[in-house]
Amino acid sequence: MKKKQINLALQGGGAHGAYTWGVLDRLLEEDALEISAISGTSAGALNGAAIKSGMIIGGRQGARDNLDWLWEKVAGVRDLRLSEWMAPFGIAALSKAIEQSWPVAVGNAMTRIVSPYDYGPVYKNPLREIVEKFNYDLVCGQQAPHFFVSATNVRNGKIKVFQGEEIGPDALLASACLPTLFQAVEIEDPKTGRVEAYWDGGYTGNPALFPLFAPDLPADIVIININPLVRDKLPNSSTEIQNRINEISFNSSLLRELRAIEFVQRLLDAGRLNEGQMNRVRVHMIADDDMMSKLSTATKTVPNPAVISALKQAGRVAAEQFLRDDIDHVGKRSTVDLEKMFN
Repeated sequence: MKKKQINLALQGGGAHGAYTWGVLDRLLEEDALEISAISGTSAGALNGAAIKSGMIIGGRQGARDNLDWLWEKVAGVRDLRLSEWMAPFGIAALSKAIEQSWPVAVGNAMTRIVSPYDYGPVYKNPLREIVEKFNYDLVCGQQAPHFFVSATNVRNGKIKVFQGEEIGPDALLASACLPTLFQAVEIEDPKTGRVEAYWDGGYTGNPALFPLFAPDLPADIVIININPLVRDKLPNSSTEIQNRINEISFNSSLLRELRAIEFVQRLLDAGRLNEGQMNRVRVHMIADDDMMSKLSTATKTVPNPAVISALKQAGRVAAEQFLRDDIDHVGKRSTVDLEKMFN
């Protein structure tokens, strides 16, 4: 049976990236799927690094083992099943409790009056200890899948896509650098010799799709989306408003790229562009807006084991649905109706 080749676009969203872990864990069980390239931002970049380095040395199981290791480190526990005792309380109630807890309230207030630079020599990025443990000979290797990491250049506001030997611990930290929590990550540009500062890639590419348009890559892009695109309920509390602002901000770059794809598709369909002048991209999406709408930004920055465990399971369920309903369309047509999305 011929394998179906896909590119993965992995969105960022802090600890909510555990949902992507669940999706990937299920997809990696499918021998009929071949991952050709990965574009990741923030948590998506960490997931991508875990997949690539694990796959090179241990195949699909190696990638799954690496993802397990990554999220055990993020959650701070060895066995996520220990958190299942909290499941009866419900994911929404747990998220609300974390959101309204005094440590989170104090932390949110502090980010409005205290800069990450005010901590002086005691400042430490807690992710560094994790990202430095990746094998970058593998992460940066030429072997498939190709890997792209997005960050935002603070000086000019443009997206920076790291690839190949450009990817190191600092590139992953830059991709996940929320400016209210972390000091900007400074990396020297080898072309100009100038040291550039970077913030979270979610502001400019969450995730960046255009690196996946290369002619040597398959036309099918599977986006794993973890920030709700749609919320029917009007936010009215200050917390709900802040949550929705966060979601809209971190979806805006993705929606811009999807709109551009839809525009090109219309030009191709109308014969105003010749096939070959622009790529005809097939877009697929794995998402669970209902699940994500029950969570808040608090559980993005506070990696609670019970929430992470629930997100992983939700991701596996969503991947199962994609494999059941949409996988046969890969290589043939998009399963996301972009025209309906934007018109």
